[in-house]
Amino acid sequence: MTPFAISRDSPWTQTAWSQALDLGEIQFLSDWNGDAVRAFGVAHEFRGLKDVAERTTFLVERGGTVRRAWRHDPGEVPDFDELLAAARAL
Repeated sequence: MTPFAISRDSPWTQTAWSQALDLGEIQFLSDWNGDAVRAFGVAHEFRGLKDVAERTTFLVERGGTVRRAWRHDPGEVPDFDELLAAARAL
């Protein structure tokens, strides 16, 4: 299992978050153009900015099926232990 995280953040910001939260096990992918945000249906407008991602976590299995989704409050940091445990349980 290889966990991936996708966000609208730049790769440099993702590296900083990964280091600050000690998430070395997770590979980060940048959705700089917002393609994944729109495809997953979590884009919204925030303070005049379009295609801002709602804070959401999707558990997607290897074949592409979304197995579970979590919505998070804007200031909430997801419980990564819970998310990794759910991924390992697949």
